[in-house]
Amino acid sequence: MKSKAILSTLLLGISLLLVGNSDAQTSDDSAVWSVIERSWQAEQRGDSKWIDELLSADFVGWEKDSPAPRDKGSTRLWNIFSSKQTDMLEHELYPLSIIVHGDMAVAHYLYSSASRAKGEKVRTEQGRYTDILVRSDGQWKFIAWHGGADHE
Repeated sequence: MKSKAILSTLLLGISLLLVGNSDAQTSDDSAVWSVIERSWQAEQRGDSKWIDELLSADFVGWEKDSPAPRDKGSTRLWNIFSSKQTDMLEHELYPLSIIVHGDMAVAHYLYSSASRAKGEKVRTEQGRYTDILVRSDGQWKFIAWHGGADHE
């Protein structure tokens, strides 16, 4: 009888621990996705401050149309240049998966966006990204990404 009580207590404890981890995972997933959404919303507003706020100091990302990976400074430079040439009019994100492992997260998603270069017609594009984020001082920040438009 005593061993049944101990076993029941252990199983209950493990179940509660798993439920607690599941809630933490969901919370982390939401926080990671919120950072991704914030970056796209800022981009649409033409606000390049998001780069300094949401990219880690040692960030290196590689967009499909870039000849090489770009660090934070290079990403800022090309983002400011691009925002002077083109306005993002609308976007929609389609999350596929988010994996959180401790203080690291990997998010895969698709996107659609509409933009207009100065003096041109509206152009729509679809693409995909894989974003890698790290938690530092309680905040999620991008440390790397890869992706961009799917060109035919």
